[in-house]
Amino acid sequence: MTINELAEQTQQLSHVYQVSQEVYDCFQRCSQDMNPLHTDEAFAHEKGFEGRVMYGNILNAFISHFVGMCLPTPHVMIQSQDISFHKPVFLNDEITLQANIDTVSEAVNIINYKLKFYKTNDGGKQLVAKGHVQIGLI
Repeated sequence: MTINELAEQTQQLSHVYQVSQEVYDCFQRCSQDMNPLHTDEAFAHEKGFEGRVMYGNILNAFISHFVGMCLPTPHVMIQSQDISFHKPVFLNDEITLQANIDTVSEAVNIINYKLKFYKTNDGGKQLVAKGHVQIGLI
């Protein structure tokens, strides 16, 4: 598969993720981040949140899944990624990741995707984060 063929197949993609208790527990175990904003319901309420704020880097893990499992080839590797957080995510939120191609470079075999993360569990669509991921075809 060439970079242009991959780009043709992946102009616009989306995938739905669930911030489940298992996702939360696994990320906490891996990161060892015990900040009370993420672990203490009362603390989060005191700070004005509806509940414990989920780790923002869970969304980075969703990018890893997207690149490794949603693209139609295993011959890809993340070159760079970034996320800007706009709204907090909470336990059991359903998050839709939408990816659109921003640029393609045949010369260096890369695709840059613009990413948007939407909370979709309330019947609406609320933007919670934006970002980019650059992948290389290996």
